[in-house]
Amino acid sequence: MNELSMFSAVSARALQAELADCNRLTEAQGLTLTEGDMRALSRRREEALRDTGRVEFTGGIFRKLAYAFCDSAYITPANYADTLSELVALFYAFKSDIEDEMTDDELIEAMQRIFDGRAQGDLIYLADITLGDLCRPQREEIACADQEDDEW
Repeated sequence: MNELSMFSAVSARALQAELADCNRLTEAQGLTLTEGDMRALSRRREEALRDTGRVEFTGGIFRKLAYAFCDSAYITPANYADTLSELVALFYAFKSDIEDEMTDDELIEAMQRIFDGRAQGDLIYLADITLGDLCRPQREEIACADQEDDEW
């Protein structure tokens, strides 16, 4: 087992199928991945897992990211593969930084909200956000729920 593959129990075949599924999800927006893009994304994912010290036993992050971001005004066919590559790396970095306090879906939703909002598609801006900004909607939801409970 090579150094990269020890961070993921997801098989290369399963990952390839997931990336092919991304094309089915995003082709309506004119976004598709080539075979070369898929290989590069697989390598980027493995590097991100290694860099963050994370281990992944299930797949689905590419599919979730592609689905969440494919209708962004800031993603074009020309930048799609590179953007998805950076989003994967940011996802794993954020996931480690927040110590798994958000679900994958909550984290992706927060990333998408900031990317399409304040960041205006700027991945450097997204990478530099504070954890407080990333978690703000989740904290506001909890505070609202607590306030409603107090009113009863």
